[in-house]
Amino acid sequence: MVGIGPFLPHHDTPFKDFSKGSYELTLRLIAIIRLMIPNGLIPATTALGTIHPKGREEGISWGANVVMPNLSPVRVRKQYELYDNKICTGDEAAECRACLQRRMLTVGHEIVTAKGDFIPHTFETVEGKEDICTM
Repeated sequence: MVGIGPFLPHHDTPFKDFSKGSYELTLRLIAIIRLMIPNGLIPATTALGTIHPKGREEGISWGANVVMPNLSPVRVRKQYELYDNKICTGDEAAECRACLQRRMLTVGHEIVTAKGDFIPHTFETVEGKEDICTM
């Protein structure tokens, strides 16, 4: 899986005064990574959805192929706060999954809950031999 998403500051960290990451740049990078790693798992993160109301849907449209529901119990989510104003913190896990399903259907995709292993991509080397990318 490729770890990508916009930076969002948290009020209680040394980075609290840093500017948030760019929504547009994140989408462009998702598209570039999709071209570079065709079979990679690329997330449309909650951070992307936090900085734009349709962020996760747009992330999927630009080449991401993973969305993750918030499965942490509501009563402990404040203890795992990575950034301020995170979306979907009040929904129970089942509500979050149903909401994500509806959102993905709006961009022509549906959620699959099967195991999502990385499929290595084969590249040709200069000598004509195959090389496997497992990054």
